[in-house]
This record gives sequence, C-alpha cells and structure tokens, in this order.
Amino acid sequence: MTDVALEAQVSQTTVSLVLNDAQGARLSAATRQRVIDAAAHLGYRLVRRGPQLSSANSTIGFIANEMSTDPWMALALDGARERAWQHGLTLSVAVTRGDAEMELAVVTNLLRQSPFGLIYGTINTRRVAPLAFLFQRPTVLLNCYTDDRSLPSIVPAEVAGGRSGTERLVRGGHTRIGFINGEPGMDASRDRLKGYRQALASADLPFDKDLVRDGNWEPSAGYQLTRELMALADPPSAIFCANDLMAIGCYDALREMDLAIPKDVAVVGYDDRETARYMHPPLTTVVLPHFEMGATAVDMLIEQSARPTGRPAQIKEEGPLVERSSV
Repeated sequence: MTDVALEAQVSQTTVSLVLNDAQGARLSAATRQRVIDAAAHLGYRLVRRGPQLSSANSTIGFIANEMSTDPWMALALDGARERAWQHGLTLSVAVTRGDAEMELAVVTNLLRQSPFGLIYGTINTRRVAPLAFLFQRPTVLLNCYTDDRSLPSIVPAEVAGGRSGTERLVRGGHTRIGFINGEPGMDASRDRLKGYRQALASADLPFDKDLVRDGNWEPSAGYQLTRELMALADPPSAIFCANDLMAIGCYDALREMDLAIPKDVAVVGYDDRETARYMHPPLTTVVLPHFEMGATAVDMLIEQSARPTGRPAQIKEEGPLVERSSV
C-alpha cells in the first residue's frame, strides 16, 4: 500500500479506504480513480478485505484533559473534526480537566454509544498509564503515549523541530547560538534540546552549556534569560527560544539593550502562535503541528478499523519552519 500511496500521491489511509471500498468515506471520484489506476499500474491486487465503515457507529469520542489553557488541543480538535467529516464521521467531545472520576464517567457514557473509536489527548506531551477503558474500542493517543506502546499514538516530532530551528540559525552564519529551553524534565524541553545539540554536532559546532538556559515557557523567563546570555563574555549572535512566548520576552530584553533584530541578534521561536506573525519583526518559528496531529489521529483510527492487527504504531508529526524576518 505504501507503493500505491506514493504512485497516487495520497495517504496510505486513502489507499486502504478506496481498495476496501469503505462506505461513508468522503473521497472524490478523481481521488478514487487515481488510487485504482496506481494499483493497477503496480500490479497490486487486494486479497483480504477489511471491515467497512458503518453508519451505525459514525461518532468518534474525543477526550482531552484540557482545552482552554493553550490553543494546541483546540487546534488538534479542529484537525480531527475536519478529517472525520471527510469520512462521514462526527466527533463527540469531552474535557475532563484531569479529574479521574469525570474521565471515567465520560468514557463510560461514550462507550454505551458504541463509538467508531476514541481519541484520548493531553495538553502536554507525556507518558500516560494504559487505562483499561481505552482498550474497549479502537483508540489513538494524541500528544501522549504509553511506555509499553500498547496503544497507537501521535506526538509532535520535537527533536526534528529543535534541529530545524537551530539549523536555520546555522545557515544564517551563526556559530554561537543561545538556547532558552522550557521547564526541565518535560518531554518537549528534553527533545527540543536534543534537536539543538544534533544540529550543532552536524555543523561541527561545539556544545557550550553556558549558552543553554532553562526557562518556564513564559515571557518573563525569555526576558531574564536573554539578559543573562547577552551578559556573557562571549555572548551569542543568535538565540533559539523553545517557545514563542519566551521569544516575546527575548525581544523585549534585546530592545532594552539597544540590539536590533536580526541585525545584531537573530531570534527563532517555536510553536507558531498567532502572535508570532505580528511581532516586530515577525518571528521565524517552528510550527507545533497539533492541527495535523488531530487529522492523523483520525486516519490512524480508520486504519485500525481496516487493519486491526499488528503492533500499535507511534507517529511523530513534523512541523515546518515558518520563515519570517527575525533571522
């Protein structure tokens, strides 16, 4: 199916839906024909048929522990909702605020409705316990994962993001690059730092621990830590902030020191919050791809229905670098 998907320039999920003649899949006639033609050209013949989408269970349960503190889970919800509707499916959404009793009540009620499947998401990328109720219907973990990989999951490719942001600064000619990270111990902080170090190593640049500062994701940390970095005997010519909010504080600190961006110091952020495009200058940043992750979670659920066997997969969704004017 990978070969057919590449030939037809569609996802493997689309190939599965077309060749299994899945009912309710909202695909254009042109897309269907492209897949059929690619399969014929490659000599692909379907031997086993997976289950078809049923109109009797056309709802996906979308459960999140938080929705309002940050935009990420709302973006993931939008991505899931749009992709689900393309396949004739709708979402039933619940926010539990981390309340275990509420979570159990919500899931119990959803399971009574025999949903097509469940998407279980967390606001922070982290490990979760493999809760028993998540195995009663096809389930995909969104922005979280289990240690034993007993459930399929979709998480952001944070190492790749940390690497691409740093590589952009390396391409700009910078050899001393400061890194203002998030809270130590969080998955996002650990992986973005790993990507930063990989990019330096690939460019034959030494890792200097004095150029790395641990923050707390807030503008105040970006401000204070930028001042610390620029007070070094050999200050950086570029700063990579592990989120856009800390980049706001970084901008403020550099302006106070009469340093122009990017003439004196280049800055890269991470997340691509809406505010990034309205900063002065607009901020070059790495996208946190939660919209795409939501859509991919739906694809994975449909794939589980069509191909229920095999080891659960973990997909890491990469976010592109958005070029603006801060480098």
